[in-house]
Amino acid sequence: MGRYTGPKGRINRRLGTAVFENAGATRALDRRDFPPGQHTRRKKVSTYGLALQEKQKIKYYYGLRQGQLRIYFDKARRTKGNTGEQLLILCERRLDNVIRRAGLCKTRPQARQGIAHAHFQVNGRTVKSPSFLCRPGDVITLRNRPGLVKLYKEIVEEVVGQPADWINSDPKGLTATVATLPSFEDVSLPVEVGQVVAFLSR
Repeated sequence: MGRYTGPKGRINRRLGTAVFENAGATRALDRRDFPPGQHTRRKKVSTYGLALQEKQKIKYYYGLRQGQLRIYFDKARRTKGNTGEQLLILCERRLDNVIRRAGLCKTRPQARQGIAHAHFQVNGRTVKSPSFLCRPGDVITLRNRPGLVKLYKEIVEEVVGQPADWINSDPKGLTATVATLPSFEDVSLPVEVGQVVAFLSR
């Protein structure tokens, strides 16, 4: 199964977090901050269910498939340091996330679409893989096409939020430079990553 393309508002309500940032999905969570469904009475969620919810937050927030998340988890487990923190740092380094955190797109799905359509370059080379892991010193630019420049200048004007501290962003120039690797404190997703590690270690 590919990435999720269904109703985003339902996922935000189910997980109780704005994992999808588009206006309709965030509005759905603000209006009805309870899970979707006909019955208002909810059963107590098991430990397994809570861990599953935390894992789903990461999947939907970063637009990952189960196999991709497993690959990141295995890589994080082989890296020195806390496995959960390393997992989220790997997700933060994805090109689609960096473009979103730099303020060049309004949402991660929008950034992912732009990358797939060859709108962006890294160090002067066109990259079409949203999962490309950025490193310190990488310079992300928009391809020099008049139509793209006009489109993204309009997008940048509507972006909400400040760029991440570990990214030197120039929204007016439509460029961004990865200054350092992100730390766990830079992760913008509220998630109990310890439960995710326990879940994926089963």
